[in-house]
Amino acid sequence: MTDLAAPSRPSPGSPPEGASGAASGRFVDGYLLYLLARASSVASAEFHEQVRARGVPVAVWRILASLKGTGEGLTVGELAKSCLANQPAISKTVDKLVAKGLVARQADEQDRRRVWVRLTPAGEAHVDELILEAQAHQARLVEAIGEGETETLRRALLRLIERAGSGAPFVDFDGFSEK
Repeated sequence: MTDLAAPSRPSPGSPPEGASGAASGRFVDGYLLYLLARASSVASAEFHEQVRARGVPVAVWRILASLKGTGEGLTVGELAKSCLANQPAISKTVDKLVAKGLVARQADEQDRRRVWVRLTPAGEAHVDELILEAQAHQARLVEAIGEGETETLRRALLRLIERAGSGAPFVDFDGFSEK
């Protein structure tokens, strides 16, 4: 009788054997969109834990980080797009941040339906601390793949985002949403 040991199976999170993932037999192991979502989820998890440990919900971090460097701020719609969230959820979170004095709302003078959101000085100070942690986390990720590959990846992702178009709808899934 021959020994028919079951072939070893990679765990769901392990990298594929070949560049395209074809060697594993699983379509998703080489599927670019899956890999992008998985990389985002894995890379974000550690930092999101750091943010939550400071008592800051991930949605708040995303809003404050998105507003940093905008000067006059963003509209609620622009903020929702930047935060990869829907507008009602962003509006509710912005309300809480206004109450805490971290952001301010201002109606657009030409279009009262448009509302601008900007950081207050307290919001600037709060997000600056979080950005230092984000930069340290990013530096560890860059160290793992190197400066050159990081810049290549950054350029490729920006081209991909541009090609996909700015009108793409928000998709709520693990890689980009707070659970």
